[in-house]
Amino acid sequence: MSNGGPSSQTILVVGGGIAGISAAIESAEAGMDVILLESSPALGGRVARFNRYFPKLCHPTCGLEINFQRIKKARNLRVFTMATVDKVSGEKGNFTVTVKTTPRYVKANCTACGDCAVAAETEVPNAFNYGMDKVKTAYLPHEIAFPMRYVIDPSVIGTPEADKIKAACKYDAVDLDETETTFEINAGAIIWATGWQPYDANKLESYSYASIPDVINNVEMERLASHNGPTQGRILRPSNGEPAKKVALIQCAGSRDTNHLPYCSRICCLGSLKHAAYLREQYADAQVDIYYIDIRAHDKLDSFYQKVKADPQVNFIKSKPGAIVADDDGNPMIKGEDTVSREVYENSYDLVVLATGMQPSTAAGYAPDVTLTQDEYGFIVPNLEADDGMISAGVASGPLDVSMSVQSATAAALRAIQAVSGSR
Repeated sequence: MSNGGPSSQTILVVGGGIAGISAAIESAEAGMDVILLESSPALGGRVARFNRYFPKLCHPTCGLEINFQRIKKARNLRVFTMATVDKVSGEKGNFTVTVKTTPRYVKANCTACGDCAVAAETEVPNAFNYGMDKVKTAYLPHEIAFPMRYVIDPSVIGTPEADKIKAACKYDAVDLDETETTFEINAGAIIWATGWQPYDANKLESYSYASIPDVINNVEMERLASHNGPTQGRILRPSNGEPAKKVALIQCAGSRDTNHLPYCSRICCLGSLKHAAYLREQYADAQVDIYYIDIRAHDKLDSFYQKVKADPQVNFIKSKPGAIVADDDGNPMIKGEDTVSREVYENSYDLVVLATGMQPSTAAGYAPDVTLTQDEYGFIVPNLEADDGMISAGVASGPLDVSMSVQSATAAALRAIQAVSGSR
């Protein structure tokens, strides 16, 4: 602080998912200077990877493209991708933030013409599709990427292939000499919109995620159903590429479990109901079994649950399965007990989808050098006593769906504006 008021009126937003984008835009359109940091090559976060999202089952382009246009019009909003917070010092009104950038090897004058990808010879796992397919070592993050700029995978730097990629660019947009850099930002308030990671299904050892290819998680199912996913929207078995017509959806896979995530992630039940709808839209003869503890379809979305429940080809089994093993044909077989009928079952499927929960990024590996007030699960919570200018938004603050994340982001923007203007 200086003279009793903030010395910086810049708002820093960390995380470029739907919450971070919303908080940054709302703050900028209110007249604040805003800096938005995103660790990946493009904005959009998890929402960009959805096939559709509630409440209206929109495709990601529906909401994201509008926000990207708003970002372009906001002259007081600066965006840095492939950038993370390394260290924070100072206090509310006068934070010094050290930002670390990762090389993209492609400059801002890239026109996204794609000549570099044509010149690339090798492929790497596609992070956007959770490694379910591959992309060239020069690639566009996804079809509506913002910024619309290619990335060169670091694995080819220093090789003849990299030289070939550079030579193919007629705009001289490839810079193979880029290195990791740091720079400092002075900010009056920081909004942490660092989002979430899918809980690691490899930790659910009894469910054989690592050993049976036709056991996947819920975010991978979203990509299978997406037109720009690894199978161009066809829901196929990873093991053999055949249609997945008999499918099990397992609720609370690791959630509400003291050995894994003790809390409910709010979105998983509705996500599985949505996945059942995807399958029934795609395959008229699909048979879907949903294994559940209880169904949590909140507010107006209960009507969606009732619609899926009325489908005679969607069967609800009240049970928390004990194990998944490979049957004699290599198909995933679910073993457990129906808690209503008390019958022991062994059911085989083409595909099993684990509804893994949301773990805050701050508890799943992202740990900047800064003291944040967190609850016992790693979610960032407000320090009301200190009023320290550190504000959380979206799933960084707790399990939320998309609409709730946007509401949270608007509230965070207001608190940040109050912090930098010296009001409470």
